[in-house]
Amino acid sequence: MATDPKKYALNHTMLRVKDPQRSIKYYELLGMKQINKLENPDAKFDLYFLAYDSPNSRAAGEHWTARQGVLELTHNYGTEKDDSFKIANGNSEPGKGFGHICVSVDHIQAACQRIEDAGYKFQKKLTDGRMRSIAFALDPDGYWVEIIAFNPVEKSENIKETDPGSYRFNHSMIRVKDNETSLKFYQDVMGMALFRTSEQSSAGFNLYFLGYPGNNPVPKESSNGVNPTAEREGILELTWNYGTEKDTDFKYHNGNDEPQGFGHICISVDDLDAACKRFEEKGVNWKKRLTDGRMKNIAFVLDPDNYWIEVIQNEKMKRTSNW
Repeated sequence: MATDPKKYALNHTMLRVKDPQRSIKYYELLGMKQINKLENPDAKFDLYFLAYDSPNSRAAGEHWTARQGVLELTHNYGTEKDDSFKIANGNSEPGKGFGHICVSVDHIQAACQRIEDAGYKFQKKLTDGRMRSIAFALDPDGYWVEIIAFNPVEKSENIKETDPGSYRFNHSMIRVKDNETSLKFYQDVMGMALFRTSEQSSAGFNLYFLGYPGNNPVPKESSNGVNPTAEREGILELTWNYGTEKDTDFKYHNGNDEPQGFGHICISVDDLDAACKRFEEKGVNWKKRLTDGRMKNIAFVLDPDNYWIEVIQNEKMKRTSNW
């Protein structure tokens, strides 16, 4: 029984939503499709799994556990009828921690126009501020959805068409208190590779992009000059604001204490028992061991900021669960 972190995948990101039909409609506009649904009527919640599944998608037709770039929407029954219920999007206090998910698109001007034409709002339009190559759309719960391009922005200005089937669920961003501690954890313990670092020293923060390269090593530069990781899925972005590591009282919100919103990221592994044994040997803090509770096919590890990381079996590599 062995495990190889090179075979791990950043499978999904979980967000709680108020009204699943409203949210699914939004993410379908962005080109995603519902690829699975797990109903839990006894516990009064359902899980919806969405991903890019068109013929040219990276993992078209694959089992949901064998993919990267899956979005899990969790709906607790009744929230859609509760006028006072509101999701915390992670970008304001109290509850600051999780930042955004990111979708990369073919022609960013046309893609943003299409979202706007459908009646959705933006936190930042392409033309706002200094950074003219990214936008932030708002989903129905107010989560930020970054929009980036895998084609040069200046070359798509006059293109009016966009193909949502070509989009990718590129990354999820969380803020971390101590960059060195978190980088060591995600690389040494979780087995990720550091794809790219963006140092924004004048603004006082750094961005780190990590993931599992698998059989696709990450080029240092792309052929067209844009972000070389823009066409990938399953990337984790860590945002570190300078100085937080020196403040003993400082901590980020993990999304699972009140106010709730973001829930967890999830990695799928080649052998669940062996991977959990490896994590145990690495001295991780557990939220839930495999043997805890009713569900023996999932575990939850805590990262240095107490964000939850779900660990599941990649069912393509070893069949263990009928989901």
